Amino acid sequence: MAAPPATASAPSLRPSAASPRAAAARSVAVPSGPRTVGPRRDGGRFLGVRAAKAVSGVQSGTVVDDGVQRPWKLSDARLVLEDGSVWKAKSFGASGTQVGEVVFNTSLTGYQEILTDPSYAGQFVLMTNPHIGNTGVNPDDEESNRCFLAGLIIRNLSICTSNWRCTETLEEYLMKRNIMGIYDVDTRAITRRLREDGSLIGVLSTDQSRTDDELLEMAKNWKIVGVDLISGVTCDAPYEWSDKTDSEWEFKKGQSTESFHVVAYDFGIKHNILRRLTSYGCKITVVPANWPASEVLNLKPDGVFFSNGPGDPAAVPYAVKTVQEIIGKVPVFGICMGHQLIGQALGGKTFKMKFGHHGGNHPVCDLRSGRVDISAQAFRITGVGRGAGLLAVTLPDENLELLRNHNYAVDPESLPEGVKVTHINLNDNSCAGLQYPKMKLLSLQYHPESSPGPHDSDLAFGEFIEMMKNNRL
Repeated sequence: MAAPPATASAPSLRPSAASPRAAAARSVAVPSGPRTVGPRRDGGRFLGVRAAKAVSGVQSGTVVDDGVQRPWKLSDARLVLEDGSVWKAKSFGASGTQVGEVVFNTSLTGYQEILTDPSYAGQFVLMTNPHIGNTGVNPDDEESNRCFLAGLIIRNLSICTSNWRCTETLEEYLMKRNIMGIYDVDTRAITRRLREDGSLIGVLSTDQSRTDDELLEMAKNWKIVGVDLISGVTCDAPYEWSDKTDSEWEFKKGQSTESFHVVAYDFGIKHNILRRLTSYGCKITVVPANWPASEVLNLKPDGVFFSNGPGDPAAVPYAVKTVQEIIGKVPVFGICMGHQLIGQALGGKTFKMKFGHHGGNHPVCDLRSGRVDISAQAFRITGVGRGAGLLAVTLPDENLELLRNHNYAVDPESLPEGVKVTHINLNDNSCAGLQYPKMKLLSLQYHPESSPGPHDSDLAFGEFIEMMKNNRL
């Protein structure tokens, strides 16, 4: 390809001579090659980089001294993985040393929903989108009352926010909630390593007194498989939920003319799941993960919902027992962790995936109709059913998107006769949905409420409503 003409340089971003800040502005030469446009220091004063790369490939820019002190202290940080690799970075948010499982998320946006999703408890979430923080944060987009993940790993940290709903910056948000974050690290290289080798335990640290070997030993000794993480994210006592999706964000209205009482088990439930059920006409009672099934059935609900949540479903036998005592008595709907627990309650097995599904662009096929949704995923264990063999499917022309976040799956070959695999993930043919008409039961591995993510699978809530409606007849 011919080189671009020398005249195709970046447009000037220098303030005009009349600008009061012109005197503080100065042109700088930006080094060629990979770089991070992020926070910089000059004599303890904040410098905002106002330049990027021109189409021609020529890099130039203007650095403006805004005369503002940084709201948080810049310091070096390290990510040490259990395979022995050490990744140097810059820290933001809280300081200290933290251990967690490193997973990557392919969502382009929705980082605040990810931060507050209880399904990420015990994990470091690496965002593959290189630019994070540009929309800031706001109280309306939170999926729970606090952050549950162990840390956030990003390439470039935006220090300027552009969002009319923003109430604070990402770094301020993490600092207040004591969550560690690192940036200026090669997230593409780490993602490739996770994709090839599987999820890895890592240690984030800003403590320069600790050696790499000490941090590596911490990573090797930390375990997440077989650990009950649900007990740390569930509610303490039952409560009633009534909040709806705000009318300005409601994309479907008048879904149901009837009212249904649903008891929702909180294994790490997200606010928007509750809002979607409420929008469909449900009165919701939320109960803790260890709430007795007998107490729930005494409420005579129209249906029971088993929510998403973190960790290994095999580590919570009390939850599996609860599901076993409820299915067949009232209509049941499960999502994510709820899906995996239902699979185990039916006699199926779950297994840990290589690196899980985390993102908002996973294709899922509904085997009943051939429709393909792009789903949001956020789970760690996948597998329920009569064997984990590959399923052949003809792809339709229609393709949609969904949210996913999980590390485990259900083995469909381990499921009893009568249980139907209704959905599969087209990336790896893993089980993504179940239906057992005899037991008035359905479940999905992905998040149909999609926060963040598209709204393609919202109809799953409608199926649950129809089951409860038919059960009244």
